[in-house]
Amino acid sequence: MDNILVTGSAGFIGSHVAQYLLDRGDTVVGLDNLNSYYDPELKRARLARLESLPGYRHAAIDLTDRAAVADLFAEARPTGVIHLAAQAGVRYSLEQPAAYVDSNVVGFLNILEGCRAVQPRHLVYASTSSVFGANGKLPFSVHDPVHHPITLYAATKLANESMAHAYAHLFGFPTTGLRFFTVYGPWGRPDMALFKFTEAILAGRPIDVYGQGQMQRDFTYVDDIVDGIVAAYGHPPSPDTTWDPQRPDPATSGVAPWRILNLGASRRTELMRYIEVLEEKLGRKAELNLLPMQPGDVQRTEADVDETRAVLGYAPKTPVEAGVGAFVDWYLDYYGVSSGR
Repeated sequence: MDNILVTGSAGFIGSHVAQYLLDRGDTVVGLDNLNSYYDPELKRARLARLESLPGYRHAAIDLTDRAAVADLFAEARPTGVIHLAAQAGVRYSLEQPAAYVDSNVVGFLNILEGCRAVQPRHLVYASTSSVFGANGKLPFSVHDPVHHPITLYAATKLANESMAHAYAHLFGFPTTGLRFFTVYGPWGRPDMALFKFTEAILAGRPIDVYGQGQMQRDFTYVDDIVDGIVAAYGHPPSPDTTWDPQRPDPATSGVAPWRILNLGASRRTELMRYIEVLEEKLGRKAELNLLPMQPGDVQRTEADVDETRAVLGYAPKTPVEAGVGAFVDWYLDYYGVSSGR
């Protein structure tokens, strides 16, 4: 049984991870300030589910509060850390860039300092597929360089990967960065496409479909992401003895217990197919408002998970038909609405 600090525990992915850990018998210290980036009531509902379970306690702390984060580490002394709290959202980073530096850079530094103090068994943290930026080589591999982010959000996550490497090298605690690919599922975020599409279709409003509906995404169901996070937590890295400084692998390190892995479904789904599945599950047709690409968007994403499979035995298994269906069932139940089928 571990005592694990899960940051972002009232968030979409964090609440799923915390519940998984509690169900298997770990104790969880959750950190989340329940900010108003999106509906705090949804965050409180996720949190209420966790607080009903034995082994959970909550710390309502802002990541940028250096003293409060340090005090939490000193008091809780977690044996492991799963850091999922961040200012999320690619498009919002164009409007509020300072929020991303505060939460994703300053906040991450405070987590690293806490780990430096207590030396946890492993720090696992969320990165993002957005770091691949202008890279057009598919599928996206962790062994490819990522020097061209096209949003500040992606740049802050690349900074996290570099900061984690420096701290792993200097202070010896293992770190694993996980690049998530378009996560969806029950209890999802209202600012994401599936949530917005569902809400609009049920209200009889058109849905905004960017890229003229031609985009492709590696939509990854939340349970598959959770499986990958928990598996990664159980496999802390060591310095790679085969690492060649003359031809450095961007995914591993010869001087630090540090690693980067992709977590995705490893398949591309057309956005229009995603919408068709949602229509089928809701029993309603969507009115499409086709729009051009937005700044910061990329045409397609797909995860190469060969390394993740080799290291963790990772095997994503949820097709979009099942995953979208599970989201729709949750949405209708949570909001007490009928699809009208």
